Amino acid sequence: MTRTTEIYREVGVLPPNDPLRVQLHNELHARPTPRIRLPALVVQVAVRHVGATREEELEHLRRLAGQGELELDQLAGTYLRLRLAGGSLRWERHTEFSTYTLVQGLPSLEPSHETDLLQHLIVDPAWLRDIPGRTLSAVKLIMLLGPVEQALELARPWFGGNPLVASVMGRGGHSCAVTDFRLRQSGFERMVVVAPPGTSETRAGRIAARLLEIEAYRMMALLGFPVARGLREMLFESEQALAQITARIRDANQADAELLDELEALAARVEHVIAEHSYRFSATEAYHNLVKARLAELRETPIPGTQTIGEFLQRRFSPAMATVESTARRLAALSQRIERAGALLRTRVDIALETQNQELLNKLRRGQEMQYQLQRTVEGLSIAAISYYVVGLLYYLFKGGEKAGLPISPELAAGLAIPVVLLGVWWLTRRIHHHLTRHLTEPPPRGGGTHRV
Repeated sequence: MTRTTEIYREVGVLPPNDPLRVQLHNELHARPTPRIRLPALVVQVAVRHVGATREEELEHLRRLAGQGELELDQLAGTYLRLRLAGGSLRWERHTEFSTYTLVQGLPSLEPSHETDLLQHLIVDPAWLRDIPGRTLSAVKLIMLLGPVEQALELARPWFGGNPLVASVMGRGGHSCAVTDFRLRQSGFERMVVVAPPGTSETRAGRIAARLLEIEAYRMMALLGFPVARGLREMLFESEQALAQITARIRDANQADAELLDELEALAARVEHVIAEHSYRFSATEAYHNLVKARLAELRETPIPGTQTIGEFLQRRFSPAMATVESTARRLAALSQRIERAGALLRTRVDIALETQNQELLNKLRRGQEMQYQLQRTVEGLSIAAISYYVVGLLYYLFKGGEKAGLPISPELAAGLAIPVVLLGVWWLTRRIHHHLTRHLTEPPPRGGGTHRV
């Protein structure tokens, strides 16, 4: 239980804390700004995890002198500061990468772009080489004391004859950052900060943190650039395929089933790419926003004749980010266009099905009409047949009466009975039809025809 929680409990004037209240509140202090006494050398190595676990990072930190007693619970957060002989080491674990930042006094040596500062570190260079993960960014930040107006002259020997990028930082121009954004044989970039005497340790720490974060976040943002370039051909082919399918949808002679199969295959391909790379594109956007935010915090002022850090990144870094954003937008737009094409094709299929159903209903109606006409014909023949048999029966009846001595002529009586029999059979048939029609057309009784028990 933290001291803050104990205070809340002792006061007892608040409702119970939300389980996340203290954690969320203390997030503001999760990564405190380092305090750096100038002149200083700051070395930061940013590595992608690539499967490296927190336990492996802990084991590596234990290899530092005097840190053999580190426990895993000390790494429960995302930040740890270790005091070393002659300086300190900051470990920070982010979502995709970890940073190891070494802060120590600047060695007394002549400034030169060939100077190997790794020989003067307070940790073994082999320890840096064995950090778990894959190096993404490595920076040597040299922080000097001196007049800001002479920053370029003081920094130039550290870079040889390379073109420099420099920015005067802060509203009052409290310091100047100089770099060439080039990788050296050691694998490190080099930056130089010149700050006037009297610069506070806190301000020096903020300057170093912003510059190092810009470089680490810039490299993390650029991870989406190769992915975007690798998708250009797939996007072009998919867009062309969709255009061809859409054109074929207009052709009424094209088989709908074949078009649907091709469209579904294309949709599956595009959705697979989106699912595979959407995280990378979202992360690129987030890191890009962080870079822009850190650049804004520098409050850069240009030195005449020299590009600022922000201008240099705007010229080289921003187009890469625009490519990533454009690729992400093209993927999203392609997915939407495929969905619209699918809806259009499904509409076409529905209309075709409706037309087929209508034709089938028309055929059924014509068949019913023909069946009705045939039924009427059969009914007429049935009346004649029934009347014939009835008259035949009456003839035999009359003939029997004649044999019995009745004054009856069977032939005459049967002939006279024919109209009466025809009329009677016709009337009886009509009654049966009327009864059946009324039974079929009348609504069912209330309650569904069920009887209450």
